Amino acid sequence: MGQNDVELTLAINDYDHVRDLVSGRVAVEGVRLRALTLPIEEIFFRFTAFREWDASELSLGKFASLRAAGDESLVGIPVFPSRVFRHSGIYVHADGGLSEPGELAGRRIGVPEWVVTAGIYTRGILEHEYGVPLEGVKWFQGGVNEPGREELVAPSLPEGITLTPVSDRSLEDMLVAGDLDAIVAPRAPAGMSDPSRGIVRLVKDHREAEAGYYERTGVFPIMHLVVIKAEVHERHPWIAGNLMRAFERAKQLSLERFDDISASRYPIPWSWDALPSARKLLGDDPWPYGLEPNRKTLDTFLGYAHEQGVCARRLAPEDLFPESLRRDFRI
Repeated sequence: MGQNDVELTLAINDYDHVRDLVSGRVAVEGVRLRALTLPIEEIFFRFTAFREWDASELSLGKFASLRAAGDESLVGIPVFPSRVFRHSGIYVHADGGLSEPGELAGRRIGVPEWVVTAGIYTRGILEHEYGVPLEGVKWFQGGVNEPGREELVAPSLPEGITLTPVSDRSLEDMLVAGDLDAIVAPRAPAGMSDPSRGIVRLVKDHREAEAGYYERTGVFPIMHLVVIKAEVHERHPWIAGNLMRAFERAKQLSLERFDDISASRYPIPWSWDALPSARKLLGDDPWPYGLEPNRKTLDTFLGYAHEQGVCARRLAPEDLFPESLRRDFRI
């Protein structure tokens, strides 16, 4: 590292595809990076509320909501640490009489926060893929496992949609008691590991459903992106591009590990087959960074977010990133 390198703090979750950046094996040109590995809920809470570090992983929903409201205190970098298909994120009680997502019309559904990215995708899928009108659902907001979760970015709900905060009970307890018909959340309720609680996924063949969704739409849901404080970007506009290239290099090293069948790098059998299977569905780079390879996914998400009142105006994918990160050089 150079003597004049800029010091930069970054908070990010513990992913294999960022491991070499966090460890220092992959350097960020011109930057002395201090990476903090923290649980994702803690990162989002501390950065959204207090801006404790220079750059951070952040919920795409929270960032888009802030940007649509005219808040330009953060600059988006088209690096996407977390992507998850979301048909698997609808939880019901085994005795609740529900067998497929279309049956959720008019039901009672709990969400940890309206602006949670996983929920935005899932609600969009319910409405556009299964014909569930969001206006007819009775929505409840609260902690999945613990009471008292706060909505950090307050949405402006569309006419006809009601969202009732619940501060004294967990959504899981409400589901088990029969006071909710379903929970839509990025994490499975803790009680799902206890058969006596009776919590199951609504979409049993979720892997097939998610692959079919991708084949129909070209959408591989993006959950999180990397952001940098606007004040840091203004002082050092080159950092964002250099940081993006370092993330890309760390990701490529991770894919190389997956592609190496000579050793058991992950403590499950057949892990060596995961990458070929993903490439068969998603293409040679199953986890692309940058604007253009992700335009369809971002545009679909921003449409969902606007329809659901998460974004005050309909953003285009270009609105999320500075021009310097929308294009790349060619040789």
